[in-house]
Amino acid sequence: MTDLLPGPAQAAAFALAVLVLNATPGVDLLLTLSRTLAHGPRAGLATALGINAGCVVHALAAAFGLATWLALVPGGLLALQWAGAAYLAWLGFGLWRQAWQPAATRSWGVDGVPASPAVPVSGQSPSLRAEFRRGLLTNLLNPKVALFFLVFLPPFLPPSLPQAGGSRMVGFLLLGAWFVLQSTAFLFMVVVLAGRLRRWQTPQSVQRMANALGGTLFMVLAWRVAASKTVAA
Repeated sequence: MTDLLPGPAQAAAFALAVLVLNATPGVDLLLTLSRTLAHGPRAGLATALGINAGCVVHALAAAFGLATWLALVPGGLLALQWAGAAYLAWLGFGLWRQAWQPAATRSWGVDGVPASPAVPVSGQSPSLRAEFRRGLLTNLLNPKVALFFLVFLPPFLPPSLPQAGGSRMVGFLLLGAWFVLQSTAFLFMVVVLAGRLRRWQTPQSVQRMANALGGTLFMVLAWRVAASKTVAA
């Protein structure tokens, strides 16, 4: 088994690279942070688990060659790119709607489901299943994650592994599992820290401003995904 994993120096470099990638502000980090601040640590944990479930799917796809096949299909990654951009824009629009629509007059729930006029929307919270699904879809529809596993993992495979075959696939899966576990631990730490910040009772105006800022960030991310030439090329 040890010959399927990188050596100590490469393993340390891999762990450091994964940490830097996780700590770089992006869709996964911003989504986990925003859901924790908006609905508490349980929602943040569910979102983080959904995100890393998506990473598991991407790692399996890369190990079994499905991601390579998708990259070779004309328009395959481009379609995924636009679907991901549209979903990010939808999340951003939802945050904007919550920011600029007073809670007393909202007619739509937090997940786009019509809310009963007799029930204040401000007291509602999405189910953990909905939070998990949001994290999963956000990750699965991000073509950069699929390309990341194709480009980032191979250099850290032991040079002694053949370029094809079962041993290389197992090594790919082990590195993918390592990435998912480290990413899960990092996002859980983000949830814990954000949960402590959430204990400060912020005024409604500050919460609305945070929603507006979060919506803007997701719109910018949606534009960056849609305008990316790396995927479209």
